[in-house]
Amino acid sequence: MNDRPWIDHYPEHVKWDQKFEGKPLHVILDDTAAKVPENIVIDFLGKTWTYGELIKSVNAACKSFQEMGVKKGVKVGLFLPNCPQFVVSFYAISKAGGTVVNFSPLYSENELLHQVEDSETDIMVTLNLDALYSKMRRVVEKSRLKKLVVAKFSDVLPFPKNILFKIFKNSAIASVARDDINIEYNSLFENDGRFQPVDINPDEDIAVLQYTGGTTGVPKGAMLSHSNLYINMKQLEVWPPNLEFGKENMVAFLPFFHIFALTVVLNMGLKIGARLVMVPKFELEEAVQLMVRENITMFAGVPTMFTALASHKDADKIGIGKIKMAMSGGAPLPVDLRAQYRTRFNLDITEGYGLTEASPVTHASPMGKIGSRAGSIGLPLPATEVFIMDRETHSKKMPIGESGEICIRGPQVMKGYWKKPEATAQVMIGDILKTGDVGYMDADGYTFIMDRDKDLILVGGFNVFPRTIEEAINQNPSVEEVTVIGIPDDYLGETPKAFVKLKKGAAPITEDELMAFIKPLIGKHERPSQIEFRDELPKTMVGKLSKKELVAEEKAKYAAAKASR
Repeated sequence: MNDRPWIDHYPEHVKWDQKFEGKPLHVILDDTAAKVPENIVIDFLGKTWTYGELIKSVNAACKSFQEMGVKKGVKVGLFLPNCPQFVVSFYAISKAGGTVVNFSPLYSENELLHQVEDSETDIMVTLNLDALYSKMRRVVEKSRLKKLVVAKFSDVLPFPKNILFKIFKNSAIASVARDDINIEYNSLFENDGRFQPVDINPDEDIAVLQYTGGTTGVPKGAMLSHSNLYINMKQLEVWPPNLEFGKENMVAFLPFFHIFALTVVLNMGLKIGARLVMVPKFELEEAVQLMVRENITMFAGVPTMFTALASHKDADKIGIGKIKMAMSGGAPLPVDLRAQYRTRFNLDITEGYGLTEASPVTHASPMGKIGSRAGSIGLPLPATEVFIMDRETHSKKMPIGESGEICIRGPQVMKGYWKKPEATAQVMIGDILKTGDVGYMDADGYTFIMDRDKDLILVGGFNVFPRTIEEAINQNPSVEEVTVIGIPDDYLGETPKAFVKLKKGAAPITEDELMAFIKPLIGKHERPSQIEFRDELPKTMVGKLSKKELVAEEKAKYAAAKASR
């Protein structure tokens, strides 16, 4: 049996067996700033910074962080949306030898408190926005946090937005206390920038402690070394055949606090000398205006973003056809959506696949002459091995075409979970990472995901994969978004239930009509017991469709019905 069938079907411009050398993350910025110091690196709502200006700010901030005690082993949290302060702080902390811990601005106070304590974060960088600062200040009172570095949001806005923000958004600005805990972000730059160089071991030193989404159990911190993140960026850099150093414009809709954007947008963007057009969050109308106004050549997003753009009334005017590289990740890309982009916009979306524990990307669909394969997450990235293992014992590799758990070996795989050796042992077999996803590999080395192991629905003893049903429903032209979960059933144990959002202005459709539409497309045991139409479907902080809220709703409904019998 050929253990690496993908090698014979690899893109001509990429070598699978190439070797990658890990480096400290700050080298990405150092190298590019030395080559193109005058090029714009950040365009934030119209205000710009050059690579030369960025490196100067990073070096000064690095010195200040070191004076605060940041060194190897010290954790510094970033509680920030996409903004210039995130970029400066991220590379300054890395250069100082510290470990960055990303905190989602959407976290509740309890979630923040848990992560601060679990990660042993001592310093936090945030903005003076009430939604962020006030929440984090309350966390300070209950946690080990010693310092809050507080940046003014208006400082990074262009004129006259900076003045107007202070006037009209005054209620959104927090009252920041003057005490020993708070440090003004701008004070980080009141020095000569001559920091103490740190001897970073890229293979061993942890650059980022990235917490998993916590969809099952308590969130865990994946220990990602400098090498993990640097090499994953390099694996992606060699994938597109037509990018030009210093000439690309990459839009940053995805939040940097999420590992997908951190690697694919921030680290890769700076490595190729791109101009990052940044926004604090994805808002459809503003995103469309930005795409029309800017010459965007690179775009990474989740499927819901691609769906929203294609469904917009001005979709054909956005300039989607100018994009050289569009990468979708975070969730399965509907087959019909990818086909629509190809035929309508002449853009072949590159579907990527990965997980936090792999920095995150392990697969991508080929670009160039080979193109993508419908329904597949593509081929393993260079230096990445993929194994389809039996799901029970993980002791044998499954034959081509047979399903099992997708397992990964590669230089981007984490060092383990922070302070959780038992949890690490559950997902690692030596240096091989168990993804928790069920799939198979075809004879050409393309991997196909059937579903998350935890999303599997057991219907009267039969395995039913939600993605199969979702793909069938997505083929209906009236459907914009769909997600399928298993709901309790007294007779069968579980049955599938579909939640559907229809396109605006689309032909109306009933539950019976949609059931009839999918009947010839799926097996009898896969047919949903219910289809519920909703105006909106729940999403995660990065815009992925989320199942856990729906699962909780249905369990509560079932329990209430059972109690009333």
